Amino acid sequence: MPKQFSSQRTTLYVVMVTSFMTTFMGSSVNLALPAMSYEFGSSAVLASWVISAYLLSSAIFLLPFGRLADIYGRRRVYLLGTILYTFFTLGSTLVLSMPMLIVCRLLQGLSSAMIFSTGMAILSTAYPPDKRGRALGYNVAVTYLGLSMGPVLGGVMNHYFGWRSIFYLTTLLGLMASLGIQFRLQEEWAGARGEQYDSVGSLLYIAGLFAILYGLSSISSSPWTPYLLLTGFALLLLFILWELRIPYPILRVRLFQRNKAFAFSNLAAMINYSATFAVTFLLSVYLQVVQGYSSQTAGLILLAQPLIMAILSPLAGTLSDRVEPRLVASIGMSFSALSLFFFIFLHANTAPGWVVANLLLAGFGFALFSSPNNNAIMGSVSIPLYGTASSILGTMRLVGQAVSMSIVTLLISVFIGQVPLTQANPVSLLACMRTSFIIFTTLCILGIFASLARGSLHENETISDN
Repeated sequence: MPKQFSSQRTTLYVVMVTSFMTTFMGSSVNLALPAMSYEFGSSAVLASWVISAYLLSSAIFLLPFGRLADIYGRRRVYLLGTILYTFFTLGSTLVLSMPMLIVCRLLQGLSSAMIFSTGMAILSTAYPPDKRGRALGYNVAVTYLGLSMGPVLGGVMNHYFGWRSIFYLTTLLGLMASLGIQFRLQEEWAGARGEQYDSVGSLLYIAGLFAILYGLSSISSSPWTPYLLLTGFALLLLFILWELRIPYPILRVRLFQRNKAFAFSNLAAMINYSATFAVTFLLSVYLQVVQGYSSQTAGLILLAQPLIMAILSPLAGTLSDRVEPRLVASIGMSFSALSLFFFIFLHANTAPGWVVANLLLAGFGFALFSSPNNNAIMGSVSIPLYGTASSILGTMRLVGQAVSMSIVTLLISVFIGQVPLTQANPVSLLACMRTSFIIFTTLCILGIFASLARGSLHENETISDN
């Protein structure tokens, strides 16, 4: 028993380190974008791809790597992903141009998909049901800690030591996690060992999702974009048809067909992230370029949202155990829509206190939505499908984030063009932000209807197979 306890504790520590480093990296890079753009003299459009490239590769590879890990071993994929993530993070500090940095971020996102698709599953498998909730709670707390510390610590590090210091710290954390997995995590987990890997489905899924997400962000810059989007939708349609006819799919499409609560809860999650993720990026640029704050000060202002999320998310999750998750999540998305609507009226001299207050409103709304919505998703399926449901939720989250950044990248190309980010005209930048927030507000309102359409969780039977 002591040995088993030690193994569980080691697993928890390692997963917590990888959860922290990936979320810290993601939230801190936003603060460093103006500095990166200034150093390399890159345009605003190119700078936005530092975020978009990472999200794009993470989104399209998460499901395929998750299925690969189920068949060949989660520890093996988890270790490889952590090593590669560390390597490409360090490589990002050695780049000489913005395109080189984007390539490193693309590869960093690919390796993060290996981490996202396995870490939570390993933790869930390592702990028995009576202890699993507490372990997952610690991991969620560290995830929000990474989101909270990213703007503050990342802003300070960028201000005093340069943007590369953020990557150096993440490299150190990655090295620690890699050593921990290699020498302390000896057990292997493979819930689908012996099953056939769906190579055809994986290729259709990767190609289709890439075509759609890349095409969405380049509508204004390429005449071939409509054909790319049509190709993407056609490939995803073929993917769905293929998944329905094979015995071992990478995506259990029938979960969406037969389970209304599961389908609409995932749709609501994707819409919510599509409407809210790029807010931090936009406000980081606004605070530094339009209002002239340092990355350190901007980080302190942006701390408001993840801080209130970290405080209220556990309470919202507990509330959804007592009150129908559909109602709590829908109310949360309504507050998110309200905060996005208020951000439409940002101007060059908006008081920082007003920005903080609206970020607190946004964080309150996201906290009310996120935990109850996750509860609804996991509560709509039976225990054997927890891993599948978790992977699908992760994919919805990353696809939503990628869509959010694709919308912003498109609008930057329209309103700002190839002007360096630090030299962007404040009037054009504000017009870009205003249009972005109008689109995000509309998306969030649609998300409220998707959230309400799922029905009452307790009235839906869980799905036990595909």
